[in-house]
Amino acid sequence: MTSLVLSLIPVALGIIMSPLAVIAVVAVLFSQRARANSLAYLAGWVTGIVLATGTAYAVLAALHVQERIDPPLWLSILHLALAAELLIGAWYVYTRERKRLRAMALAREPGEIVDAAPQLPKMLQSVEHFTAARSFLLGFAVFVLNPIDVSCAIVAALTLRLSGTPLSVQLGVAVVFVVISASSVAGPVGLLVMMPNRAAAPLRALRQWIATNTKLLNVGLLVLIAVMQLNKGIQGL
Repeated sequence: MTSLVLSLIPVALGIIMSPLAVIAVVAVLFSQRARANSLAYLAGWVTGIVLATGTAYAVLAALHVQERIDPPLWLSILHLALAAELLIGAWYVYTRERKRLRAMALAREPGEIVDAAPQLPKMLQSVEHFTAARSFLLGFAVFVLNPIDVSCAIVAALTLRLSGTPLSVQLGVAVVFVVISASSVAGPVGLLVMMPNRAAAPLRALRQWIATNTKLLNVGLLVLIAVMQLNKGIQGL
């Protein structure tokens, strides 16, 4: 079980280092009804992780992937496709993400932060007036509309399914994976819940630090996960 958890840590870190998720939750934390909205955002984020990972795992289980003696060709192609997606994501983060993150870091109003993320649905733009339901949808959308995060969830499901461990062990490791992956959002939310009157300054500093310091680490993690998938894909050919 320990080795399986360790193999999933880089994948979980790939989700943790997604800057949009943390910057978006900071926007929610500065909205009206911040406490209820932030908890709803966290619930939506966790739901996105669980749904993406669970759906991928269910599809792999339906195809009896782990039970095959010889892995089918499409499985190697899936590894290679995930590697390609993650490498493209790393390139995008390295070459094009800086301008968007800087705009988020300089934004003074929650709406300006969300406006800097054009891939979000228009219905989620007026974050200042969010309800808990819309905050939940924002957290969910930030995950499922990010192809890098979804790719990491598929990698996690594939790793679990191919581990050959009992189902109970896989379930336990999946829970650990979700908890670790959600920690980057749970941390700021927990700070607001525990320190409602003193959280503003640390949260603004966190937003600024993420927007200016995490790019290279995020790129490195994506490349690492991509290389791992590339190696598995090549071995299966």
